[in-house]
Amino acid sequence: MDLLNQYSDNNDPDSPIQNPNSPENSSPPRLLPSRSAAPKVDDTMLALTVADPKTLSKPIDPTQHAVAFNPTYDQLWAPIQGPSHPYAKDGLAQGMRNHKLGFVEDANIEPFLFDEQHNTFLKFGYAADPSASNYIGDFDALQKNNAASVYNMPHREQKKRRIEALKKEENDDQEEDNENENNNEEGVEIENPASEAWLLKNKKSPWAGKKEGLQGELTEDQKKYAEEYAKKKGEEKSGFGGEKVEAVKDKSTFHGKEERDYQGRSWIAPPKDAKASNDHCYIPKRLVHTWSGHTKGVSAIRFFPKAGHLILSAGMDTKVKIWDVFNTGKCMRTYMGHSKAVRDICFTNDGTKFLSAGYDKNIKYWDTETGQVISTFSTGKIPYVVKLNPDEDKQNVLLAGMSDKKIVQWDMNTGQITQEYDQHLGAVNTITFVDNNRRFVTSSDDKSLRVWEYGIPVVIKYISEPHMHSMPSISLHPNANWLATQSLDNQILIYSTREKFQLNKKKRFAGHIVAGYACQVNFSPDGRFVMSGDGEGKCWFWDWKSCKVFRTLKCHEGVCIGCEWHPLEQSKVATCGWDGLIKYWD
Repeated sequence: MDLLNQYSDNNDPDSPIQNPNSPENSSPPRLLPSRSAAPKVDDTMLALTVADPKTLSKPIDPTQHAVAFNPTYDQLWAPIQGPSHPYAKDGLAQGMRNHKLGFVEDANIEPFLFDEQHNTFLKFGYAADPSASNYIGDFDALQKNNAASVYNMPHREQKKRRIEALKKEENDDQEEDNENENNNEEGVEIENPASEAWLLKNKKSPWAGKKEGLQGELTEDQKKYAEEYAKKKGEEKSGFGGEKVEAVKDKSTFHGKEERDYQGRSWIAPPKDAKASNDHCYIPKRLVHTWSGHTKGVSAIRFFPKAGHLILSAGMDTKVKIWDVFNTGKCMRTYMGHSKAVRDICFTNDGTKFLSAGYDKNIKYWDTETGQVISTFSTGKIPYVVKLNPDEDKQNVLLAGMSDKKIVQWDMNTGQITQEYDQHLGAVNTITFVDNNRRFVTSSDDKSLRVWEYGIPVVIKYISEPHMHSMPSISLHPNANWLATQSLDNQILIYSTREKFQLNKKKRFAGHIVAGYACQVNFSPDGRFVMSGDGEGKCWFWDWKSCKVFRTLKCHEGVCIGCEWHPLEQSKVATCGWDGLIKYWD
């Protein structure tokens, strides 16, 4: 009622608050209690501690969850009373343990004391027992040596040994003097070859005369054998991961009729009338031609830039071959310079030269027309991928992804290594230039993608997720906005080449089996189709917009490792496989 009166209208003259003489206002006014934001504290314990100072020395009960007063430092660290610690499962207090299961008494012996007793037991046959204050072993020797160890020998024993050593030296000197006297007496007999003294002095081993003289000159056969042996040793050293690499004589064979035609044009010159037939690409249906010249599998194929009238192939038979596409369809030239399988090849922008990388740890720079090796590069590691900078003014810059996790950059004019990009945790598989060749993307066996600024060995973007697999092949979309990556979980993933390099989750191409194989992924020139080989010898074609499988061709027996779309003839595709064949489809 009092609260209601407080909220009544103050202007009302009949209000009991305005009229103090009213009967309702006869009782004294009630005031509301003041409120404080501070929490209530139970000061009972504080009063007890003031009344009884002994309370401060009592330990705190560890089972209580709140302390109502400020305990002292001694009170906090006082020993816990009672038979066991409430938080120790084995009943031992936490302070009474130096081991996970309790307290372990320190009962070890110092190394010096152990060695002393060990050596004493080996020499005298007795030693002190570490577990008790007594001795073990030969008690007779213990009494004889008065329980002395090898390290605290009595003074008399040391004196006795010094005397014995002096006597031994005197005896040796006396024996030496006697020998000298005997030699003087027998001097005449030593000079006599018939005496025994001469035989004893000049006695030689049956093999003694073999080292008397060294042979001055080697014969021709010996020189030839020494050279072969040294060469063989050098090859063995290079085979075990040393810096040396095997040297193979570079040679090339031309298989065509003539290297220049009646007008003086080279055999690699593209046809003048070669141009794109139409703007749209079509999926091939039938086999047109088969090239068979490699004795082992084919690991990579590349069309001649812009024209596509020649196709270059890298074989596991250590050879690189170039084939005619437009006219005869025959092998035009074979390049032999590697001693092991060729892993990757790359044309220059004009096609007059190309690079080849082999498992013999060499990268060779060839002249396409003459077949001569212009230069050879090597770091002693296996190059997995070679790439030239696509800029016209940087055609002398070579980048190679190596087996030792590095991307090495050479200047081919000087032959010097100008940069090393060393951030990957596994062998580098691909190098792809993006963003107008200002950046490049690399993939590795460490299941990650890394984006680099050209010339700067710092990663500007690192893409690695727990669900990612290794990506042994990457291809750039013709519009340069997307990257197609061949993932070893049997799908092709699409990444943006913009600033964030994000995964496009809406585009995913699947159906083929590529787990365990570095099958090449590629685009049609107009960007409408995605293609890839697989481990069963098929070539798959997907529609870029709908991500649906458009067609599947059975191309090879075994793995179809590479596929290339012809740059001008929009409906023709070349494939290569581990069966050693290169097939041309229309």
